[in-house]
Amino acid sequence: MNDITFYQRFEADIIAGRKTITIRDKSESHFKAGDILRVGRFEDNQYFCTIEVLSVSPITLDELTEQYAEQENMMLTELKEVIEEIYPKSNEFYVINFQRLK
Repeated sequence: MNDITFYQRFEADIIAGRKTITIRDKSESHFKAGDILRVGRFEDNQYFCTIEVLSVSPITLDELTEQYAEQENMMLTELKEVIEEIYPKSNEFYVINFQRLK
């Protein structure tokens, strides 16, 4: 059983350490620093790595900056588009900062 899932397109970036945050809605705001999570692909729930949560902090869409986009390994406009596509009616989110465990 996986604790958190990511779209398959993000798997390589997470494994390579290029993606170090995820932005989620309130339903996934319960994670806390120090949590060790099994990570699976959203499409098939296949496990692919384990991460440690470093921090969780609230954010709105308007507060997203280039720094967050870099941590997501994408451009800011792309990041906002992806978030709006996944959470079309939300504006309150949580930044989950993590590191992949070796």
